Amino acid sequence: MVIKIGKNPNAVVLPDQYNTDVYLSDYDESYKLLSFHPLAWTSTCAGQMQSLEEHFDAFQKLNIIPFGISVDPVPGKKAWAEKLGLKKLKILSDFYPLGFAARMMGVYLPSKGFSRRANILLSPEGEVVWTKVYDPDELPDINEVLKACREVI
Repeated sequence: MVIKIGKNPNAVVLPDQYNTDVYLSDYDESYKLLSFHPLAWTSTCAGQMQSLEEHFDAFQKLNIIPFGISVDPVPGKKAWAEKLGLKKLKILSDFYPLGFAARMMGVYLPSKGFSRRANILLSPEGEVVWTKVYDPDELPDINEVLKACREVI
């Protein structure tokens, strides 16, 4: 079951594609969009991360910092980010311990070893204010995500 509205998972710390620890609590002046994707190097996941990159400025105008998250290790995330041309978006590795953040958010699939595709919006205080889970092969509609964010902010 996906994390409930009002819960506060703001203590999450994960390395980004450059192996720099990202503390969600360092972004307490902003909303944080945690965009979980099952695995790097798949076309739907690539589309999901590219749409976040392409709309990064639109998120920033709403005071939202988007993050991509999957269980892939840092070296794979780095290579994938370079291949996709990601310059602004931080993609975080939930590799060790495997699926820690995904488990905390209720989107980890233990039988598969990776997370569900999901978007989770945290308030500046770190509380969950919106969630949406998608089918594994469903590309989240970025306009729908932006609209939902505008409605809850």
